[in-house]
Amino acid sequence: AHKAVVSTQSTGVHNTMEANLRYQLRDVSIFKKDGKPAGFGVCSIEGRAAIEPFDNSVPNSKDKFTFKCHRSAVQNDYSKPQDIYAVNGIKFHPIHGTLATVGSDGKFSFWDKDARTKLKGSEQLNNTITCCDFNHTGVYFAYASSYDWSKGHEFHNPQQKNYIFIRQVKDELKPRKK
Repeated sequence: AHKAVVSTQSTGVHNTMEANLRYQLRDVSIFKKDGKPAGFGVCSIEGRAAIEPFDNSVPNSKDKFTFKCHRSAVQNDYSKPQDIYAVNGIKFHPIHGTLATVGSDGKFSFWDKDARTKLKGSEQLNNTITCCDFNHTGVYFAYASSYDWSKGHEFHNPQQKNYIFIRQVKDELKPRKK
C-alpha cells in the first residue's frame, strides 16, 4: 500500500494516509472547498485516479472514491480486454474544483468530481502526455507531450519532438448543472 503525507503550512494540518490505489503513484494535487484545502486527488499507472478528502472522520464517505480513466476498449464490447494506460498527471481547476487528468494514451480528460462525470475528452496526440497544470485564474490549461518510458527504451524515438500545449479553457471545466 502507498501512503500520502499531506502538510499545509497555513493551517498546520499534517496527515499520513494510505492512498486508495494499488500501483505506482504518478501525481498528487490538492483541491479546495470554500477556499480551504479539503482533500487531494492522486493518480497511478493502473489507469485509475482517486479522490480523497482530508477529513477521514466519516468512514465510507461518498467523497472518497476511485475512478477508471485513460483506458481504451472496443466500443460497446466489454468482453474484449481494455488497453490500460498510466495516468501521469492530475490537477484541479482553481475556480470550479473540477479536474484534469493526462495519460500515456496521449489524451487529456476533464472531470467533475462532485457529479462523478467526464466533462470532456481530447483527441489522441502522437505521444504521451506527461504533465499538466492550470494557471491561477483557471483560464489556461497547459500540458506537455513527450515520451514517458511506459513502454521501455525500445519504443523511445529520439527524433520525436517534445511539445508544450497551452489552451484557453474558459467554460470547459464548469461543473454541470444538477
